[in-house]
Amino acid sequence: MKIIYSPEFLRRYNGLPKQVKEKAEKREEIFLSNPFDRRLKTHKLSGELNGFWVFSVDFKYRIIFKFEDSNKVRFYTIGGHSIYF
Repeated sequence: MKIIYSPEFLRRYNGLPKQVKEKAEKREEIFLSNPFDRRLKTHKLSGELNGFWVFSVDFKYRIIFKFEDSNKVRFYTIGGHSIYF
């Protein structure tokens, strides 16, 4: 599976503390192996974010993404719960 990073994702990712970036990279490896691995707590979003999905980096940080097709996913943003608004 190929991951495409949006400009917003890259901007927010670059502003994260080093230890959060390391956690995100480990979670990305799990995601590439299985986007629905239980450790990620992957789930569909609803409302204004209908069609998007999210998975957990840790207790605070999440990654919002969308499946583009069966072999491609786009990471839109990363951050705390404020990314939902």
